[in-house]
Amino acid sequence: MSFVPLSPAEIGALIRDHPLAWVVSDDRDATLLPLIAECDANGLPVALVGHYPRRNPQVAAFERDPQALILFRGPEGYVSPRLVSNPTWGATWNYAALRIVATLAFVPEETENALRRLAAQLEPAGGWRPEQMGARFDELAHHVVAFRARIVSCEPQFKLGQDERAATFAEIVAGHTDAALVAAMRRNRPDDAS
Repeated sequence: MSFVPLSPAEIGALIRDHPLAWVVSDDRDATLLPLIAECDANGLPVALVGHYPRRNPQVAAFERDPQALILFRGPEGYVSPRLVSNPTWGATWNYAALRIVATLAFVPEETENALRRLAAQLEPAGGWRPEQMGARFDELAHHVVAFRARIVSCEPQFKLGQDERAATFAEIVAGHTDAALVAAMRRNRPDDAS
């Protein structure tokens, strides 16, 4: 069985709902950063937007070599045999993850906009906005630099019980306590297998 999402939009949704990713440079340095997906009309990400502190060594590394490996972890969790009535069923781990290769370019002229976009994505409507920082926002923006990472390849791994028998799948989603994982499992179950 191929563990891929049922819809390209699931990839964009994973990034939106779990925006913190490892960004790895060619020198194997890595930084955790929240990222925003820019998607095509089908909801498939074509680029990622984020920002680095200017003093981060990866800024110089990406200026030398713009190739980036970006790793996202979505909903995931242990699935205990206690959830299933079949005594021969074995434990497993269900998860959704992305392995993205991208070409990263710094776009300093977009820094303030990138910060505002990130806040808008992470804050509920009517929530906190960067403008509330007053002059501190300009100071913060001066110390970071925005980037856009154009996606070269994206390898989704959505192991979410797609290969389970319908009755076993139903038992798992009925008994599992992780609502985000259960929702992802339901969204990615082929209609003919549920």
